[in-house]
Amino acid sequence: MSNTARLLTKYRKEVLPAMKVKFGYKNVMAVPKIEKVVVNVGYGRRAVAKETKAIEKIEQDLAKITGQKAATRKAKQSISGFKVRQGQNVGVMVTLRGRRMYDFIDRLISIALPRSRDFHGLEQKVFDQRGNLNIGIKEQTIFPEVTYESLKDIFPLEVTVVTTARSKEEGVELLRLMGFPIKK
Repeated sequence: MSNTARLLTKYRKEVLPAMKVKFGYKNVMAVPKIEKVVVNVGYGRRAVAKETKAIEKIEQDLAKITGQKAATRKAKQSISGFKVRQGQNVGVMVTLRGRRMYDFIDRLISIALPRSRDFHGLEQKVFDQRGNLNIGIKEQTIFPEVTYESLKDIFPLEVTVVTTARSKEEGVELLRLMGFPIKK
């Protein structure tokens, strides 16, 4: 059984009934689910210095981690303090849905988060009021797809798990039941 099927089966067999009981949903369609996962990486000082090899390496590593080519993000306005001009490439992002989303979530929960330094679980404060999870990861090296031999530059990334939950409590419970290590 693949990871995708494993997480989907867990959602349908364990999470749906538990959420229906806890929050009193009448209809299965009212139960929150994971809608998408967005992974962002900013170029930072590399964009100003126009370090094209480092930027290409970031894009390659992000593609390896997510299994999908990243879309380039441009600056919406000029900021002289950061030496950024309007229209300049400032980062990349990937939006994952469906099978790739579940594969990424499974690797994040079971491999990447436990490999991160001094990890004792996710705090409740990483959730917004709509039940979406926002995690900042300091180095891409916690993902198994990134090999240490090819590692030249370490970069941080941001992972946002978007849910259809209406409140923070629903989102926390949904992701806890899905297997995210969330502190009580």
